Amino acid sequence: MQRSRVSSATLRPVESVGVAPEPECLGHDSPAVDLVIRARQKDLGGFTVRRTLPSSRRRLVGPFIFFDHMGPAELPAGTGIDVRPHPHIGLATVTYLFEGEIFHRDTLGSAQSIVPGDVNWMVAGRGIAHSERTSPEVRARGHAYHGIQAWVALPRADEECTPSFVHHPGSELPRVVRDGMELRVIAGDAFGGRSPVRTSSPTLYVDARLSAGAELLVPEEVEERAVYVATGRIGCGGGVFEAGDMVVLRPGVRVAVRAENEVTVLLLGGAPLDGARFIDWNFVSSAEQRILRAREDWKAGRFGKIPGDDVEFVPLPERRPPA
Repeated sequence: MQRSRVSSATLRPVESVGVAPEPECLGHDSPAVDLVIRARQKDLGGFTVRRTLPSSRRRLVGPFIFFDHMGPAELPAGTGIDVRPHPHIGLATVTYLFEGEIFHRDTLGSAQSIVPGDVNWMVAGRGIAHSERTSPEVRARGHAYHGIQAWVALPRADEECTPSFVHHPGSELPRVVRDGMELRVIAGDAFGGRSPVRTSSPTLYVDARLSAGAELLVPEEVEERAVYVATGRIGCGGGVFEAGDMVVLRPGVRVAVRAENEVTVLLLGGAPLDGARFIDWNFVSSAEQRILRAREDWKAGRFGKIPGDDVEFVPLPERRPPA
């Protein structure tokens, strides 16, 4: 696994949809693979972010509408991650780490550290603001940093729900061990395990660690599915794919993932969302007018303050046409 070494005292990773270049979308001549989305990297002072969703040819896989691979990076003592307070509507943010630590705060008063294997699931609903930073204790000693931040779009009936934040320690997530593989069910039902994470629509999200030569069948009953290669190299649907590739599978086809070496992959997807969604900055909605109102609310300070992190904030960027 290649790591970047960070020398700046403060890192500011992804704070808007527009940070990373457009992912590359490749067709695939296979009865099993519909599309391959190849992440484009953005270097933030030695710290890399790789984005696959949204892309020009595929906005969603099930309810997943945003997918960022953060790191891996080595953060020397005195450095850290600082995602300043920023707002969301109409989605749930999902933070999952392979290495490192992040401290989450939000306008509900939540204050929670997340470490590898845990999951932070924040439902924005009608509106919430949050920040994610390296704690002073971890910043002082330095650490490795590697993880995934995803957004799950909410069904129309839940877009204006009451905001909430739930933390599940890794000990609560189902762990399924098979020959040459270890599976953690982050959300949904898979491989005989059911995650305690409450979702608003049928969702598949699994962290799969495979030894070289191991083969894993992707659940066929999930209508929209993708395999994201976080580390290593896999064979799937007649092709070979590397870290940073999201392999979008055709529905109803029996597909196996074969580990060419030791790999970590994320299985993601679920039921199709109930209609198209607009994305503008950190906002997701089925109605463009609702996004315009959210922008005005942030500009006017109507999202509220985050206890313990109420000095800095991400300014409202100039508006681009919604995606």
